Amino acid sequence: MTARFPAPPLRADDLLVLLAVARTGRYTSAGQRLGINHTTIARRISALETQLGGRVLMRDEGGWQPTALGARALVAAERVERAMHGLDRSDGPRVEGLIRLSATDGFSGFVAAPAMTALRRVHPDVALEIVTGTRQASQQRAGADLEVVVGRPQVRKARALHLADYALGLYASRDYLARNPPPEDPAGLAGRPLVYFIESMLHVDLLDEARRVVPDMPDAVASTNVYVHVDATRGGAGFGLLPAFLADQHDDLVRVFPDRIEQRLPYWLIARPDALRQPAVGAFLDALRDRLADVRGALLGERP
Repeated sequence: MTARFPAPPLRADDLLVLLAVARTGRYTSAGQRLGINHTTIARRISALETQLGGRVLMRDEGGWQPTALGARALVAAERVERAMHGLDRSDGPRVEGLIRLSATDGFSGFVAAPAMTALRRVHPDVALEIVTGTRQASQQRAGADLEVVVGRPQVRKARALHLADYALGLYASRDYLARNPPPEDPAGLAGRPLVYFIESMLHVDLLDEARRVVPDMPDAVASTNVYVHVDATRGGAGFGLLPAFLADQHDDLVRVFPDRIEQRLPYWLIARPDALRQPAVGAFLDALRDRLADVRGALLGERP
């Protein structure tokens, strides 16, 4: 008879490796978070699967995702993580970790960065990485904990939350208007130069539809970056279709036809359910909500 040797005991650090892979969707990203290499990650996952008697991860188009067994193991992994944080507690619970955010340029600069600044005053061990871009919600968000898009997303295996609305308006610099007085009504804008997104590279339906409020205006300066729109408009390139919360910060910009040209657009946040259980992500979302509450009027173009 062949002797059967008992399996090695379940290791808490193997559970934490599983937690990192489930949160990032990739062995390499999990290794970067934990400070270990890809081979070690694979070996730890294999050891955990041997202990538990089944697969804990499966690969799909979005990266590595937990199986049903893996999901049960993640519950235990999160308890281990909380217990370890509790050992390091002094005046209160320690919140730490790296958050990866994909968001539009304007949201990143006006909302996310100030929110993180405020959060780090309380929890200095939380860090934020921001990848900017204006696009539709990704169906493969491995590597990103949170994603902020314009318009209600259609996503799978994720939660979508409406954050806030913001207003687009038409602006021009005072110097430009002195040389090129605006027409009497919006119809007279036909043929006037427009500063906005590159139409052929814009894949967000609501932003594309916003162009319809200023029809027949040829592009003067077009860019994928909204801060370029603001600077080009301030420089006198033409009329800019700009977020009010960015344009209203500059006294040299004048809003044109404010009562007749406006498009309100929604910001939505998408998150993997496991990301929402991370203490650092939860704290960051609270900071985002606080920041959005503070700037709600500015987002909607309501001048004080």
